[in-house]
Amino acid sequence: MPRDTATPPKPRHRLRRLFRLLTVMSVLFVLAACALLGYLYQKDLPPIADDIRSKLLDSRGNVLTTFTTDGRSRDPVTLDQISPLLIQATLAVEDRKFYDHSGFDVRGMGRAVLANLESGDRTQGASTLTQQLARNLYLTHEKTWTRKAKEALYTMQLEMKYSKDEILNMYLNQIYYGHGAYGIEAASRMYFGKAAADLDLAESALLAGIPKGPTYYSPYTHMDNAKKRQRIILAAMTEMGDITEAQATSARLETLSFKPQGEKNTIVAAPYFRDYVRSLAIDSLHISSEELDQGGLNVYTTLDPDMQQAAEEAVDKGMDSASDLETALVSIDPRTGYIKAMVGGKNYRTNQFNHALATTRQPGSSFKPIMYLTALSSKTMTGLSVFNSQPTLFHYDHDRKTYQPKNFGDKYLGEINMRQAIAASDNIYAVNTIMKIGADKVAEMAAKMGVDSPLQQVPSLALGTSPVSPLEMASAFAVIGGGGVKLPATAILRITDANGKLLYEAPQTPGEKVVEPAAAYVLTRLMEGVFESGGTGNRVASFIKRPVAGKTGTTDTDGWMVGFTPELSTAVWVGYDKGRNIATSDGRRAAPIFAQFTEKALANVPPKIFPIPDGVVSVYINPESGKLATSDCPEKELETFISGTEPTEYCDQHGAGGSANPQDGKVVPPAADTKEDHSLWNDIKRWWMN
Repeated sequence: MPRDTATPPKPRHRLRRLFRLLTVMSVLFVLAACALLGYLYQKDLPPIADDIRSKLLDSRGNVLTTFTTDGRSRDPVTLDQISPLLIQATLAVEDRKFYDHSGFDVRGMGRAVLANLESGDRTQGASTLTQQLARNLYLTHEKTWTRKAKEALYTMQLEMKYSKDEILNMYLNQIYYGHGAYGIEAASRMYFGKAAADLDLAESALLAGIPKGPTYYSPYTHMDNAKKRQRIILAAMTEMGDITEAQATSARLETLSFKPQGEKNTIVAAPYFRDYVRSLAIDSLHISSEELDQGGLNVYTTLDPDMQQAAEEAVDKGMDSASDLETALVSIDPRTGYIKAMVGGKNYRTNQFNHALATTRQPGSSFKPIMYLTALSSKTMTGLSVFNSQPTLFHYDHDRKTYQPKNFGDKYLGEINMRQAIAASDNIYAVNTIMKIGADKVAEMAAKMGVDSPLQQVPSLALGTSPVSPLEMASAFAVIGGGGVKLPATAILRITDANGKLLYEAPQTPGEKVVEPAAAYVLTRLMEGVFESGGTGNRVASFIKRPVAGKTGTTDTDGWMVGFTPELSTAVWVGYDKGRNIATSDGRRAAPIFAQFTEKALANVPPKIFPIPDGVVSVYINPESGKLATSDCPEKELETFISGTEPTEYCDQHGAGGSANPQDGKVVPPAADTKEDHSLWNDIKRWWMN
């Protein structure tokens, strides 16, 4: 029989081929893994939301905030500005092996898989801090395998490109702590009113538990849940050896003091100004909302950070947080037109409406200086022009209509001049003035000074019955403080793209001459009397240590203080949103806010007198006769006039005349028998004027 020579393959040959196959596959896997890691290392991570948002920069070029529509509040801090207890609490409850793993907790993932298999659902996870950061920065929170795969890739990239401390710092600045607060600094200030660096153990353990469920573990809405979570974290910290059992017990028993919900501790800097700049960029410069949100633009503004802080502090101090009374403050540099500070309300968290732009509020008597500037610049009236302050029925519109104003408290002063009328805010004098010069001329002057709101050309316009905005009032008074020159109110200086390319630059303009500088200066001198004895701003005069001119204003629903120094023109308004009448005490809140802001904003600026322009004449007059004073006059007052409008006759009521020197339009008073205020400031003014 033939012999079968075929031999069956030996098992070791099959094993050898299998080993070779596995070796090749392993090599290919390693090469693929290396290629993937190399690709991930050289590939840039997607831009973080805060990186692609356009930035708002202050007048010093520092980033003030970002443009955002998500209502997020962030206050980024470095790791050394966070309490070590908060860091330990976070790691104890979220990622104990954070400094040991490379982005993934393999054992934790295994435990989660087993738990999920037992439950039949993906109920547990084992996300590390790096994975959570990747998800928060770049992904949604949907539970899909695609999202999981992307999360893994981003996690590897983060671990490659950043150190552990950098990842932890990014996490603590990005994680959501509820109620609009993103990041530990915003959360710490919102819940406890303190910096993250100052958190104690009990506070740290409570805050570390919130990100697990920002609503479920919020102490504002579910205190019991928050305290249970706090106990779990304290136990974990004890187990980790971070704290002792005694420390944990003490922290559990500590009574925590929370800030009232809704306070503005987590709000971005200058939120009303940010919104104003955003609207300007979109409406006036035609930059799209998408560009501001996603374009990475740099918007350089005029806002002074110190002055803005002074404004916010003045509002906080001057307003009652428990009241519904609202406020607004806006301040402009009259030399440039630059908006230096803007507060649009008492609390941005609860009311985002910018009252600084509201054109529905009556300015009351604070409007009168616009009218008096009209009268002075026409040279038909001077500071010595006299009207009788008494109950008066005025006829207008060709005698077809009548108007009968009243003074506050029905107090009438009889024969008074413009200086006295401004200081006492006399309504009868004001209406006499507008009847003399014409309401149409006053409305025309207001428009030239920056009041864009429509004004009714009726006698009551003199008393500020036509609504305007605080921004318009600050702009108008800046014309007076700026020597009669109008400069456009400016908030945006320039805009560049993410690469620094210039997209917009505010035009440079010398300004528009509205009135002669002499007229603006004469009115300024008259308005300084508001803060002197008998003036409506006298009660805050002691807080202001520099030359200042201004005017108060009060209506049934509004309280105002508008004034200026050589450096700032500021309007402050208080009132209610729903047309509710204000109490006398409410209306008086505007002046202290103005005074505190002005002094704090200019704390590092030496006091300056208002510069005296050409065309101004100062003479001593007798206040009783209104004529040039002589050496025989028992009282003499220094008054300022537009050259050519000063009195030319000498007082003849006190003897035969005295020594008078009309040279240069000035009268030299006698050395004796003068009854003048010899305060330091008035002595300086007299020295300067002479």
